[in-house]
Amino acid sequence: MPRLAMGIVLACLASAAASAAELPTRKAGLWEMKMAREGAPAAMPVMQHCTDASTDKEMATMFGAMQEQCTQRDIRNANGAIVVDSVCSFGPMKSTSHAEITGDFNAAYTVTVKANVEGGPMPGPSTMTVEAKWLGPCKADQKPGDIMVPAMNMKMNIKDMQTLRGLMPK
Repeated sequence: MPRLAMGIVLACLASAAASAAELPTRKAGLWEMKMAREGAPAAMPVMQHCTDASTDKEMATMFGAMQEQCTQRDIRNANGAIVVDSVCSFGPMKSTSHAEITGDFNAAYTVTVKANVEGGPMPGPSTMTVEAKWLGPCKADQKPGDIMVPAMNMKMNIKDMQTLRGLMPK
């Protein structure tokens, strides 16, 4: 379960890799997110995220606060992609990453993050890809911010991520 929580955090970080002013807001509704970590022994479970404009902005603000842990953060447009290069430290862990975001925020987008982590529970180089596609309106029992992992019958709201943030090393 801790790896799933980390996967959710990584997916959220990837979708909020740049601040609200630097990324377009995703189309409101239900987004499916498939994550793949290169070299992982098993596929990560598919997630769904119900969102709206204010939730996307809140996510960017929430995870943007983590950027104070970064000594370098460069965001630019390159050949139709948004590119984010950063160097961040979380306690004894240092992460150097390069992310590329392609696609649009109305139908589908892809985030590829190449990182090298020093220290922490999973040191070394890694590549993670998040493929997101819009499925339609959120379901009747969902509210903006809900993250569902159907394969695990799990549901939580992104607004509860503040609690998870408190668990991360400082």
